[in-house]
Amino acid sequence: MLDTTPLIRAVDHFADRLRAAPQSRLQRGAAAEALALAREMSRRAQLVEEPAAEPRLMPDAGMFAVADQILVAAHDLALVLRSEDEVAEAVELVEEARKRAGV
Repeated sequence: MLDTTPLIRAVDHFADRLRAAPQSRLQRGAAAEALALAREMSRRAQLVEEPAAEPRLMPDAGMFAVADQILVAAHDLALVLRSEDEVAEAVELVEEARKRAGV
């Protein structure tokens, strides 16, 4: 079984940082960056699960829900990853988003 712990740890850290961030930081782009990450992880998971179907867009549930949205999307993605390279790529995606979010 593929070990996706590095992905889950990276997302847990990002989600914790988002939850601790002040509203002003979320409004300045951290929430938008997290939503973009959640949408990308969701899209990737859907493409593996249903390659012939058009991926559905994760809705914007608001700036205070983005931490939960990235966790859900990451867990969905972790279930369909097939290699250590894919896990590493997903971790990099999370780390880049966290840096851009400034949290």
